Amino acid sequence: MRLPKPRGALSEWLVARLADPELSGSAPEADSWDDESISLWTLHELSFRGFEDADDRAEWDPELLGVRRDLETALEERLRARWAEAGVPPTPAPADVPTALEDLVAADDGPSLADFVRRHADRDQVLELLRQRSVYHLKESDPSAFVVPRLPVRAKAALMALQFDEYGDGDPNRLHSHLFARGLVAVGLRAEYGAYVDDALPENLEMNNAGSLFGLHRRLRGAAMGHLAAFEMTSSLPSRKMVQGLDRLGLDGPMSAYYDEHVEADAIHEHLAARDICGTLADDEPDQAAEILFGAFTCLDVEARFATAMLGAWEEQR
Repeated sequence: MRLPKPRGALSEWLVARLADPELSGSAPEADSWDDESISLWTLHELSFRGFEDADDRAEWDPELLGVRRDLETALEERLRARWAEAGVPPTPAPADVPTALEDLVAADDGPSLADFVRRHADRDQVLELLRQRSVYHLKESDPSAFVVPRLPVRAKAALMALQFDEYGDGDPNRLHSHLFARGLVAVGLRAEYGAYVDDALPENLEMNNAGSLFGLHRRLRGAAMGHLAAFEMTSSLPSRKMVQGLDRLGLDGPMSAYYDEHVEADAIHEHLAARDICGTLADDEPDQAAEILFGAFTCLDVEARFATAMLGAWEEQR
């Protein structure tokens, strides 16, 4: 993957700085949310797959870490402000965390992109959605993998069980990210990691940045696992709807098979994430109970904002 196209003053400085570590001058302020989002995504990616045209040592460059800290602070403050605005529920007792997660998910009334795909989307709209989704699905559970060494024994074992499935039970051809890549090729899209990041909406980048933020910080381990739980608890039914929509449009085959895999897998992961990961984490570390719910809310909230943006764009085109 090569460095993304700049979207403003900050990302322009960042791309130039990553391409030439000897470049002098301080980082400017971001011009926009778009500029801010692509800049943080770029800095996070230094801890994932990196860039062909950036030095790997940039991941720990003190100046860049300072920029990342400022962007992450702004993002976290924004996410917590939304949580507060929504009305933070009382912190549940550790034993009640799985039920609280179920209640939070059940109360979610955000728009459904999968339902739109099943009923109304045309081929071009589905391909556009797949390009947007590729920013996350080509790395799938990687942000959660950072959390493994930060968990107590029971939650760690349960997370590894879930991750082992996400990573194909040891078969590289069964990695969920690989299945998605095969699906992209089958529908005529590019499957290289990060191929469509230049097309990503800021809502999509924020969705990815939130997951990376939680995964990369030990203090946010509870939020990371709550985020994972909400993701798994809201995946099985939408995946079934995606299969129906893809089949309706003649896009069955590997892309449909990717979502079909998640109909069954995420039904199992739902219980594993809510009870065996989040439930035991809250039991062993009660101070993480509220953070688990914050992470779950954030997952639902950023997905709803992305869905609203996509549906609004399609409505304007129509």
